[in-house]
Amino acid sequence: MMYGYNNYGDWGAGSMVGWFGGGFMMFFFWALIIIFIVWVVREVGSKNSKSGSNALDILKERYAKGEIDKKEFEEKKKDLI
Repeated sequence: MMYGYNNYGDWGAGSMVGWFGGGFMMFFFWALIIIFIVWVVREVGSKNSKSGSNALDILKERYAKGEIDKKEFEEKKKDLI
C-alpha cells in the first residue's frame, strides 16, 4: 500500500501534497524576494534621478525670483549637469 490511507492514521508516501506545496511555496518565496530586490533597486535609482532634476527646478525658481543673476545661474546649472 504505497499511496492511500494506512493504519497509522496518515496518508502514505509522506503526503505528496506536502511535497508539492513545499516546492511551490519555496518558488513563491524566492520569487517574492527577487521582486522585492528589483523594486528596491528601481526606487533608489529613480530617487537619484529625481533629485538632480529637483535641484535644477529649485535653481530655475531662484533665478526667476531674482535671487541669483544669470552668470551665477549658468555656473550652478553647469555644476548640476
